[in-house]
Amino acid sequence: MIKVSDTARQKASQLMTEDGFNPAEDYIRVGVKSGGCSGLEYVLKFDKEKAENDQVFEDNGVKIIIDKKSVLYLAGTVLEYSGGLNGKGFVFNNPNASRTCGCGESFSL
Repeated sequence: MIKVSDTARQKASQLMTEDGFNPAEDYIRVGVKSGGCSGLEYVLKFDKEKAENDQVFEDNGVKIIIDKKSVLYLAGTVLEYSGGLNGKGFVFNNPNASRTCGCGESFSL
């Protein structure tokens, strides 16, 4: 469903630990909501619990939860981490996005 690159795994583990989460047990919550300059924007946060409507995926040792509404938008996405000149942060490489904004935080289908 969602793939996690090695750099994203390493950074997520580091940030989760710094924020008091356990990377072996807790989750990265990924979702999509209305907004952003392209119409839809990505949501990413750490979470200790999953909701009834969440789907759980695991890749590269990372547990990801996605709400049912967001699953269709995120199928095939690769979560990466970039520390380059354009800024640091998690990057969503989403094959479903027909258009993305310059910062990569929003998209449209």
